[in-house]
Amino acid sequence: MLLIHCPYCDEERPEIEFRNTGEAHIARSSSITGETDDDFEKFLFIRSNPKGIIYERWRHIHGCARFFNAVRDTVTDKFVMTYKAGEPKPEVVAAANDSSVKGASK
Repeated sequence: MLLIHCPYCDEERPEIEFRNTGEAHIARSSSITGETDDDFEKFLFIRSNPKGIIYERWRHIHGCARFFNAVRDTVTDKFVMTYKAGEPKPEVVAAANDSSVKGASK
């Protein structure tokens, strides 16, 4: 079982307390009604699916119920770091299998 660090509760809890809510840092259009069908489809459905580091949104549903972001390695399924929602996207300066990151707040 994975242990995930909640940056709000400041503790590691079992993965069953959390839910993945998709890719993090998705920019929304300021005028969604002016979008073409193709652009709206890309915004709503198309997500990157890289092998390696990915930025995701998570929710601590059985704890504080707050949303936060996580950097996770899709190859090893290890969490590199978690950080509060609204914080800027951290620059990952390490290889996918290393847990060293710039700006890590754990």
